[in-house]
Amino acid sequence: MAASMLVPSAAGLSCAHRTGLRCLSVSASRSKKQVERPRQRKEPLEIPGLERITYADRCYYVPWLARPKYTEFRMDWNPQYYRSPPVQQMALYKEQPSYMFNPKCRLLGGVKQALWLTKSKLIEGLPQRIVDVCEDPTYAFPNHQEVVHNAISNACLWSTTEEIREREEYCPKLLQNLLYLCQTQNHIYPSLSQRTIVENWKLRTSWHKDSTIYHVRGTDGSLMSAKTPLEPLASSSEIQATAQHVLASLYPLSPAIDLQEVNVYEEKNCIGFKDGFPYSHPHTVYLTEPCSTRAKFLPDQLRAKMLMIAFGGAVAKAKILFGEDVKTLPQPIVVQSVGTDGQLFHFMVLQLNTLDLESNDGIKNIVWMDGDQALYDTVAFKPKIKRKVVLVPAGIAGFNPATFVKFWAMYLNGAV
Repeated sequence: MAASMLVPSAAGLSCAHRTGLRCLSVSASRSKKQVERPRQRKEPLEIPGLERITYADRCYYVPWLARPKYTEFRMDWNPQYYRSPPVQQMALYKEQPSYMFNPKCRLLGGVKQALWLTKSKLIEGLPQRIVDVCEDPTYAFPNHQEVVHNAISNACLWSTTEEIREREEYCPKLLQNLLYLCQTQNHIYPSLSQRTIVENWKLRTSWHKDSTIYHVRGTDGSLMSAKTPLEPLASSSEIQATAQHVLASLYPLSPAIDLQEVNVYEEKNCIGFKDGFPYSHPHTVYLTEPCSTRAKFLPDQLRAKMLMIAFGGAVAKAKILFGEDVKTLPQPIVVQSVGTDGQLFHFMVLQLNTLDLESNDGIKNIVWMDGDQALYDTVAFKPKIKRKVVLVPAGIAGFNPATFVKFWAMYLNGAV
């Protein structure tokens, strides 16, 4: 009697209690279903000597007949349905891997890593020939402070109504405005009319270093090419003195860090111009920093990219002029490069002296570099005020015309 009083019957339970029990049972069943793994479809059993009867001939589903096995659909002529073969079956597959530098590569070692890959010696500052053009009032750009100030305003302020403009919009526009200002002086210097600017320059070249193959490929930036090459900046004695220079070690980093490792490649040399193109000598490579968040370049990484692409252009031109297997160049090849993120400008000049890159001994290539040259400090539509103190004034603040003077001197190099 006592036991029956302690355990109430289902009829004596209230509606709330019954609802609670129902909820518990439903939740328990749901938890069991969640724990259970989905059933995997079993493969049909194949019995030798017996043919399975399928609904393939009827062309519609019949539940009591077996499912047919269709051959894989292949449409090689349509790129949408094309499937590339395995890497090992490709015609250009090679066992020895190579390392490729493309415009999206951000070298972790920066300029130091690029100097090792290109076997180059770094000299801070611009060559004396370009410095003389900067200091000579004969080659001064007329009224450059006002026109450059207007070019910055046009790129950052006048062409939009937004308070904050995206860098990927004003950075290339500022570079185009500065190049346009330089082109307005072509009538004063006739040699400038023998040049052209190529957008989205395509480059493809390779070299061997320490039994490893390196490539420079991609489409990026603008190239100003000329009918005549730039004259060497270093004398023969200065070139011979580079043999005493020792390349800095990258240990514990690998020289190929951040480079793309590929096994399908071809050692092809192409500077981007067809045979007979009159402006076939690379003069200056103009690069802008990729402004997207995922591919943000530090200033040192942007300078390394300038060096790698300029070196690739010089190597491609040297192999076209002197042959694919040339090691000692009869004449050095000079290529310039200018990079910017819309505010800071970096200037670089490369003189390719040798293609004997297998070892770190012997003659080195020479690189002159002048980086972190600010064209202005800030640009704002309206002033930024905090506690009645103007932190950022409206308009262009901290304008530095000396940066454009270097830009103009590198553009003028080879024409005076």
